Amino acid sequence: MKKHFLFTPGPTPIPPESLLSMANQIDYHRSAEAAAQIKDVSEKLKLVFQTRNDVVILTSSGTGAMESVVANILSRGDRVIVIRSGKFGERWGEICSAYGVEFVPIDLEWGESIEPQLVADLLDEHAGIKAVFSTLCETSTGALHDIKSLGQITKRRPTLLVVDAVSALGADDLQMDSWGVDVVVSCSHKGLMTPPGLAFAALNQAAWEASEKASLPKYYFDLRKAQQASWSGSAPYTPAITFIAALQLALNRISTEGIRNVIARHAQLAKAARSAVKSMGLQLFASNPANTLTSILLPEQVDGTRFVRMMREKHGITLAGGQGKLRGKIIRIAHLGWMGENDIVLAIAALERGLSEIGQELQLGAGVAAAQEVFHRQSCSDS
Repeated sequence: MKKHFLFTPGPTPIPPESLLSMANQIDYHRSAEAAAQIKDVSEKLKLVFQTRNDVVILTSSGTGAMESVVANILSRGDRVIVIRSGKFGERWGEICSAYGVEFVPIDLEWGESIEPQLVADLLDEHAGIKAVFSTLCETSTGALHDIKSLGQITKRRPTLLVVDAVSALGADDLQMDSWGVDVVVSCSHKGLMTPPGLAFAALNQAAWEASEKASLPKYYFDLRKAQQASWSGSAPYTPAITFIAALQLALNRISTEGIRNVIARHAQLAKAARSAVKSMGLQLFASNPANTLTSILLPEQVDGTRFVRMMREKHGITLAGGQGKLRGKIIRIAHLGWMGENDIVLAIAALERGLSEIGQELQLGAGVAAAQEVFHRQSCSDS
């Protein structure tokens, strides 16, 4: 018998109560009960976004939320800065180009994080920049960006800070209001432990004011319509009500644990995973790794694509491979959402076994011992 375990940065494992809720008979999305549920979910999302602003719910993937923001706060001919440090930073630029928005790129080596002063210097050099687009965690590399420092830079200027927190929301800290972040986007199937199909956009007052002047075309992704409908517990178009029901239960979990505790848990899981990787003699890929996932640079003789396939087919362990120019060169282990200490121990044990089976020289158990030591020290400090 072989069990399957999911360690990808989306989709992520779903808690049993959320899974079971989706087996219930579907309700009418314009009913009073559905309206109450949507209102409750909207309020609980504010806790995760760490904001008092409205969080708009969209029926789409996270990319839909990204596109909606570009269409809603900008006009053709506007100029923006895009931090491109991987596949998803590049996506901001691709969306801007599709809408005729000119962007000034900051291109980083994949695996590196932004030096905030680079952004400040570009803003000084280029007048009239409407927005800076960044990722929180660049999911393709596992690198974390310093959003707090970027917020300190942009809030002194008439420039919006827009952050893709699609993978990292609830895993890496992002204090939207206190850090001066104007727009945050995310989705359901990462740290929020729900199937793919829901996306979210939170805009502060400055961003909503920008949306009043924005002239880019939009229809389905008109965020002002979505915001106004959300006040009555509705949506402009048919919402994914089944996923909203599942999300409500996942958010209940987060609310009970407390968002600060959720982020601390992810930090501990990430610390253990990184310690294990180093103890196995492997190299972390990201210079400033996120809590969301751990990216591992594979030895040159290891074909990462084949290794990921072998781990899934032989051992039931689904890891993520590299994307774009990192295909076959790295693997990514997510410790995201409905994850605990034993999940990390299992993932590391499977990784050790898999690498050993393909001929890598390593001491079996070294990674597991390192992860266990991190958890043991934390347990002792808590007691």
